[in-house]
Amino acid sequence: MNDKIVKPVELKQQLPVGPMSRQCVIGSRAAVDHVLRGESDKLLAIVGPCSIHDPESALEYAERLVSERERFGEDLEIVMRVYFEKPRTTVGWKGLINDPMLDGSFDIEHGLHLARKLLLDITSMGLPVATEFLDPITPHYLADLVSWGAIGARTTESQVHRELASSLPCAIGFKNGTDGNVQVAIDAIRAASHSHRYLGVDEQGEYRKMTSAGNRESHLVLRGGKVPNYDAKSVDEACHALAAAGVMERVVIDASHGNSSKRHENQLRVCESVAVQMACGDLRIVGVMIESNLVEGRQNVGENAALVYGQSITDSCLGWDDTVACLDGLALAARERRLVRQAEALALRMDRIAA
Repeated sequence: MNDKIVKPVELKQQLPVGPMSRQCVIGSRAAVDHVLRGESDKLLAIVGPCSIHDPESALEYAERLVSERERFGEDLEIVMRVYFEKPRTTVGWKGLINDPMLDGSFDIEHGLHLARKLLLDITSMGLPVATEFLDPITPHYLADLVSWGAIGARTTESQVHRELASSLPCAIGFKNGTDGNVQVAIDAIRAASHSHRYLGVDEQGEYRKMTSAGNRESHLVLRGGKVPNYDAKSVDEACHALAAAGVMERVVIDASHGNSSKRHENQLRVCESVAVQMACGDLRIVGVMIESNLVEGRQNVGENAALVYGQSITDSCLGWDDTVACLDGLALAARERRLVRQAEALALRMDRIAA
């Protein structure tokens, strides 16, 4: 059975972008781009639940994160991770859009309404959002509200997703492959930076020959693989490969997934390592991703058991207190990196004067 579904243009008419959300998206996209280009020495911090299954708890998380964004505003560019689609190796819950009721009813139209409404609510607080683009159709419903996007490890090698990234209006991070292969992501960055012509669907739901502009802010996300790749040696190797390919030597480090060996508490160790590298003056690390929720850990969706409010039903996440501790350490590292760079610049000027 094939059911008709609301067109992107219709959903946008039902849930239009208000002035606060518009201002948030425009300003935060520019701020993220400045970080990626090295024009800002802040650290991009993409923080939030592995996936959204309960809009109410997501809004409470967002309200808390707004305060942290204000507190760390001089050092961190905080963006909330708001993921609605989950890639699966075999089968499983595919996310809020696909099955918003968590019961196998697959009310996708309701999922799209919930997702867009949540993005509007969060951005109207002045908090920018990040998401993973998995299905090539859903960006037509949501991308106008997103400030940073990811192409996941399973889809980085996909031509469809490289073309999609080339058309998106926000910076896109390509993750290295699940086996740790960085080259596939570098190839994706190069491909997405160019214009493409391909078969697609427009906002009216019509098939079109699409032409993309190319995404100049595509970059590498190190998420680990068979072994972690957040350490200084791995960052060096990745940046050398980026330079050899002629793309910007900028990396975002994903503290979860292969880098945490899928243990949420290991994200603390990853963030500590990132902070040390930054404090030594490394400007190539421009961002970090942290899977975090109100309550640490994860839970299974059961037929009779009530879900714990604010706890993940997919990957295990850090709790709120540990999240704030990570942000504190990363903000301090950003300040220390700034001082190191200022001291180096001063020493260079003094050398030139002496010469």
